Amino acid sequence: MTIENENDLKKLRAIGRIVYETLILMSKKMEVGMTTLELDAIGQANLEKYEARSAPMVTYDFPGYTCISVNEEAAHGIPSSRKILAGDVVNIDVSAELDGYFGDTGGTFLVPPIDPRIAYLCQSTRKALKNAMNVAKDGAKLNQIGQAISKTAKRSGFVTIKDLGSHGIGHSLHDEPHFIPNYHDKSDKRVLQEGQVITIEPFLSTGAEETQTEDDGWTLTTGMGNFSAQYEHTMVITKGKPIIMTAL
Repeated sequence: MTIENENDLKKLRAIGRIVYETLILMSKKMEVGMTTLELDAIGQANLEKYEARSAPMVTYDFPGYTCISVNEEAAHGIPSSRKILAGDVVNIDVSAELDGYFGDTGGTFLVPPIDPRIAYLCQSTRKALKNAMNVAKDGAKLNQIGQAISKTAKRSGFVTIKDLGSHGIGHSLHDEPHFIPNYHDKSDKRVLQEGQVITIEPFLSTGAEETQTEDDGWTLTTGMGNFSAQYEHTMVITKGKPIIMTAL
């Protein structure tokens, strides 16, 4: 989607605030012994408070209101009876639709006791998001996003998950430009334009560079003992720094 008027910006800000508020609320309510299904219900209630609809549920008939992925799960984890345990690494991804506009955000949260290496993984992933946003401007090559992410990962001693990436968003959950890699694809000649609405969501990993789909058809895992982190914002491209929609 490309922003055409002030109403577009207003509507995107509204749904962006809702999904980000939901993400923060879920992270604060998360506690040891809670199931991921109970955590998802907190997200459901907050979305419904604003009459927002779960984007993965509406778009793909996903069996949950939010995606909650634990430890070896990198993305698209289905809320279930799995209990959150001490030391777990929990990724929450919240996307929703309101008035025909979509917002998408995510974050990785650590349950104490915290492993210093995983804390550094999360710090590095947040840095990768910041560095990618710094290059995401009108006229820049789209592949500069992946280049910034992969450079940050390498400098930090981690790798990127190559089959997961960012994407366009706006009037649908996944819009043009489709699939923005987390690595530098030299063959990608696409160029960012002012007013484009995209997400940037780096996936950094302790070792695995690809995911496997579990038997449930949704959950993407990276293998026992591997951990990953993801942070995501929805934003509008400008001639300078992008405007973040997923903020309070």
